[in-house]
Amino acid sequence: MSECNHDCSSCSQNCSDRTEKQSFLQPMNKFSNIKKVIGVVSGKGGVGKSLVTCLLASKAQKAGLKVGVLDADVTGPSVPKSFGITSKALQNENGLLPTVTDSGIKMMSINLLLEDENAPVVWRGPVISGVIQQFWSDVCWGDIDYLFVDMPPGTGDVALTVFQSLPVDGIIIVSTPQDLVKMIVNKAYNMAQLMDVPVLGLIENMSYFTCPDCGKKHSIFGESKIDETAAELNVPVIAKLPINPENAQLVDKGRVEDIACNELDEFINALK
Repeated sequence: MSECNHDCSSCSQNCSDRTEKQSFLQPMNKFSNIKKVIGVVSGKGGVGKSLVTCLLASKAQKAGLKVGVLDADVTGPSVPKSFGITSKALQNENGLLPTVTDSGIKMMSINLLLEDENAPVVWRGPVISGVIQQFWSDVCWGDIDYLFVDMPPGTGDVALTVFQSLPVDGIIIVSTPQDLVKMIVNKAYNMAQLMDVPVLGLIENMSYFTCPDCGKKHSIFGESKIDETAAELNVPVIAKLPINPENAQLVDKGRVEDIACNELDEFINALK
């Protein structure tokens, strides 16, 4: 071992004298120009995180921004189906080419690379993490104002890979109005704090149902606790999204871009 010169920037050793944090950021593809990266996370599955990612991307694109979606939920990819994408991703001498939706949203998902979209992805964590890194380094994204990353639920390998490998500018935490929401949100929030990633705000999905006959709002999954949780964490509530059967039908038909979702307007306007 050579003698230490105390210049941590040029040293790969993890010794006790290291004072500079080691960066694990992966290089951006040279044919990509991505200005901001926003992760969409949840502490548990089934809260509609992928739907929220698609809605954010669609609203941002309609607002005139150049948008991309990186589907990091490798074992449960649903983004392409929500947009009605059935074609496979292509490749040229420069790298992988993202598939583009009708409105111009660029996306990359493992389902765009599999021969059969119904085939299970039975891979261990390190392999999945490698795929996420390739979606960043090997995909020619072109000019992107905002890249939304649909992350898998929880705080495991893939979430760690995204936080360490991609220059994440902030995350949005998605939850539902249940008693355990505070614990679930706190887990995601604390991981972001640990990784020095800002929390942009909380989105409560399935917050209420509006009766089409009387117009009254009903709390199907219990009274919302998102305002209380947000106040304790000192982060804003971005939106409370209702249960809407018509929206579910549009997603099933691959028409997520047709959903209005005016509840997200204020946040999207702040991105411009």
